[in-house]
Amino acid sequence: MLRNTIFASLIASSALTLAVATPAAASSKTDRAREAIAAAEAKIHTAETMGAATDAPRDAAAANAALAQAKEDFANHHRDPAIEEAIEASARADTAIGMMQRHRNDALAAARDNQRATAEAAREQVDAARREAATAQDQAAAAQDQAAANQQQAEDANARAAAAQQSAAASAADAAAARDAAAIAAAQTPPAPEVETSVTTHHSATGHRSTRVRRHVTSRVNPSSSSDVTTTTKVIPQYPQ
Repeated sequence: MLRNTIFASLIASSALTLAVATPAAASSKTDRAREAIAAAEAKIHTAETMGAATDAPRDAAAANAALAQAKEDFANHHRDPAIEEAIEASARADTAIGMMQRHRNDALAAARDNQRATAEAAREQVDAARREAATAQDQAAAAQDQAAANQQQAEDANARAAAAQQSAAASAADAAAARDAAAIAAAQTPPAPEVETSVTTHHSATGHRSTRVRRHVTSRVNPSSSSDVTTTTKVIPQYPQ
């Protein structure tokens, strides 16, 4: 809308210039003065709509002053001064419009630059956040791996402790059994030794006769007068089984 307004103002200014440059195109100086004043009023209105009173107050004030002087000269039938003053008012309005347009363009460019800078900063922040998130994920994964390794080490240590406990229990049981066996062996009384006695009798008339007796006591043999008796005793110790 603003560009259309500026374009219409420039067209009106061009038409005014052509009208002043070619007097034959107008029916009279009065008509040319009216056209110049109307064109100046349109441009000043455009400038005021764009904010000339704030952005270009000097040019806006000069344009209004020239327009007012043109109207006064026209009312006093001073056609040529009125035309010149109306043209000056249009020029002042054009200057104000151009200045405001330049300010608008500069502001638009600055806004675009700020927008690009803001977008770039936002992209950098997003990239930084993504990198931080990736780093946090890597750290979390490493922590999980470390926790799993610690858990495995704890399980291995518990298994070794259980095996050691079982081994200690088995050793204790073996030691207890050995002590019990020693106690039982110490409590048992060894059996009496076995005595083996061999009695050999020689008879002069009847020949040789030998008798072997195994017993636990020593025996005595009384030989007769007609025979020779030989006694051999062998003690065989007995061990507990």
